[in-house]
Amino acid sequence: MGRIVLAATPIGNVGDASSRLIELLATSDIVAAEDTRRLHRLVQALGVEVSGRVISYHEHNEVAKTGELLEHVRAGKTILMVSDAGMPAVSDPGFRLVEGAVAAGLTVTAVPGPSAVLTALALSGLPTDRFCFEGFLPRKSGERNSRLADLVDERRTMVFFEAPHRLEVMLRALHERFGPERRVAVCRELTKTYEEVIRGTLRELLEWAENNEVRGEIAVVVGGAPEQAPGKPEDHVAAVNELISQGIRLKEAVAAVADDARVSKRELYSAVLAAR
Repeated sequence: MGRIVLAATPIGNVGDASSRLIELLATSDIVAAEDTRRLHRLVQALGVEVSGRVISYHEHNEVAKTGELLEHVRAGKTILMVSDAGMPAVSDPGFRLVEGAVAAGLTVTAVPGPSAVLTALALSGLPTDRFCFEGFLPRKSGERNSRLADLVDERRTMVFFEAPHRLEVMLRALHERFGPERRVAVCRELTKTYEEVIRGTLRELLEWAENNEVRGEIAVVVGGAPEQAPGKPEDHVAAVNELISQGIRLKEAVAAVADDARVSKRELYSAVLAAR
């Protein structure tokens, strides 16, 4: 049996290419590339010659090409999967190939390396202990607002990608949904010559985007929603009674509401009884 190797490529600085990536580019039977022209520029910059067959593998043909690639793996071939930048399958082609290989019981491994998601998160100055990656927000305003409505109470730091010409629209949508004081970092051209990280509130960065021509690859890191201070037990009696009306026992209803509201179960139980 062969194998599939997902390999991270530089997100800007060619010097970030790993020795394992260079070796696999030179020795793999097949290189599946998101953009063969970008691959050609990369191998030229690295001074390496691809000895295997190069196949174009991107979002528009991955459904058709996945079966063909899996057959090559079954025949004992090593397939190197590379995207334009960063790790394949993370907001880039590769997921369908991995999904198909896993379903077929074929070997999949990875050569880790540069990641715009983790680099932006690390440079943002925002909490890194818990985070989520949201990729690109929908372009249509209705779908974008619906997604942001789902995220408005998200307490983890959020990482997004965005095109430079849509950044102002994105920041305005974030400003409207999350409020002007939410902390944010716009990370531009990471690891490249003109790398820039602009940090501040959504109000400040929206103003910056309105008054500057934004260029380059963009990652946006947004602070999570602040934790709400717990209210008084009496404030949550109605929520308990609502659960009781649905057939839930008093103690179970109190436990559920108390955990969610972060109040004392004993005090909430007493407040419910006192209100009767």
